[in-house]
Amino acid sequence: MQSDPQAAQYRPDPAIMELAEWLGDPVEPAPFPQATLRFRNHRWASAIGLDALDDEQWIAHFARFEPLPDNVPHPLALKYHGHQFRVYNPEIGDGRGFLFAQMRDAQGRLLDLGTKGSGTTPYSRTADGRLTLKGGVREVLATEMLEALGVNTSKTFSLVETGEDLFRSDEPSPARSAVMVRLSHGHIRIGTFQRLLALQERDHMEALVDYCLGQFPGPMPPADAPGRDEPAVILLHQVVERLADLAASWMVAGFVHGVLNTDNMNISGESFDYGPWRWLPAWDPGFTAAYFDQSGLYAFGRQPEALHWNCGQLAVALRLLAETEPLLAAMNRFGELYMAAISRRWCWRLGVQSRGPEADTQLVGTCERIMREKGQQPDAFFFAHRGGRAASGELSDVLANHCPVEDTHPYWQDDTPQSMLIDEMETLWSAIDERDDWQPLYNTIAAIRRMGEAHGTPPTPAGLVF
Repeated sequence: MQSDPQAAQYRPDPAIMELAEWLGDPVEPAPFPQATLRFRNHRWASAIGLDALDDEQWIAHFARFEPLPDNVPHPLALKYHGHQFRVYNPEIGDGRGFLFAQMRDAQGRLLDLGTKGSGTTPYSRTADGRLTLKGGVREVLATEMLEALGVNTSKTFSLVETGEDLFRSDEPSPARSAVMVRLSHGHIRIGTFQRLLALQERDHMEALVDYCLGQFPGPMPPADAPGRDEPAVILLHQVVERLADLAASWMVAGFVHGVLNTDNMNISGESFDYGPWRWLPAWDPGFTAAYFDQSGLYAFGRQPEALHWNCGQLAVALRLLAETEPLLAAMNRFGELYMAAISRRWCWRLGVQSRGPEADTQLVGTCERIMREKGQQPDAFFFAHRGGRAASGELSDVLANHCPVEDTHPYWQDDTPQSMLIDEMETLWSAIDERDDWQPLYNTIAAIRRMGEAHGTPPTPAGLVF
């Protein structure tokens, strides 16, 4: 059973300050006219020793951004470049957010608190640096649902309504405003490395590689991998493993991120920064989440390709430190790692034990074909056939030797599964927007977490720390 993260004492460790001089710029948070606490993540506050804060203290730190004790002394807007829909853009960076604090959890892992909607920075360009309340609610729902479905995701830590009127082209205006805080294992992006390549900052690249290897531990490359003792090569192998698993976890969750630019790719392998996300209404590889993705570049079925391409951009950046051959060897592992992750995660969500690569591949292919032919929604399919139940015909045949796991959680006896389709999200938002009724949202979060408990601890690649 998936359990709450382990409670910990507050252990500040602003390790990023060793790199801060060239990695980011100190910035000031926006002075908001009001601060109404809408969501605080008690589960993860406990994991970093901040659960004892009362609401007034919470607002002080996560709406006014008064520094946490012995932590990052000043908000830091991080610098990076990136490919946006595969067009290189050097004019980006943290445009409406900043790194606010770092601390250790009970396992000693470094965790970051970063913001979204906290005001303008040197990288805001023409934007206002703000976040709509609806955007914040959408991120709460995305992170809660993905966490419950076993995806390595950032956690929405706090959401505070801030009392400004915002004007947006894609939302009814004026829109309510908010500031959000996310918790993750890092905010170092592939685009961070791309910037250092563009500026030819070799020394800083070496320092960043060392930082990532130290803070995001992972296994060594295979024994026969060329250059396996070189730090840049080790890092690429680890990122390839993490992103192959991340791509598989999205596919098994039936999730479409929508914007897989290199500045949205975290070296820690965490999914983050949720804009136009969608869950599949039916199994359709061509389904897109973003209305502006006219070419389908980031369609559901192209997400593994997108993450592999992004790994390639990291490899290009790391050519500043390493030769091509060992980096290509790391890149070439993506397909095999992805297929292993698909099998591992598919069996986990379906509630059956693996029978090895050949049988698992046949199972996945059969399930995909049935969902596609019948137009089934993935959440409904996995729920209906959990542990092999209600299977018939070809599905029954391929499941015959996949032993079911033990499922005693009452969730599996519910009439329908938990899901998060766009109309469900809009219904929750309407209650807030029209009646200021937050209870349906809170009830849904509780239901999503119950689903996560029922699924249990997700499988992860051996040796990778999430």
